[in-house]
Amino acid sequence: MTDNTNINKINSYENTRRKEEMKHQVITFVLMIAFTLIAFLVVAAELSRTFVIPFILLLAVVQVGFQFYYFMHMKDKGHEIISSLIFGGIWIAAVTVLTFTTIIWW
Repeated sequence: MTDNTNINKINSYENTRRKEEMKHQVITFVLMIAFTLIAFLVVAAELSRTFVIPFILLLAVVQVGFQFYYFMHMKDKGHEIISSLIFGGIWIAAVTVLTFTTIIWW
């Protein structure tokens, strides 16, 4: 009897964890759709380019973060090496862009 009780507890825990994970993914998906719609509305409003371009880039960075964290499961255990490689690549790309921007403007 104790084996069935333990199995039921494990199954209950796994079901609860999966429901929470699905809830987080649905909320994240809705937020990404909302960010996309906001970006379209900002462009359609014909606001100043000095506001629109950085705003859209900020929304894009937030969406990439959501993609990595929730949909590519970077928050889960076992993804540490891949996560460090991706974030290292992002860091190198950012430093490269900053370097070339500084060289061009200097």
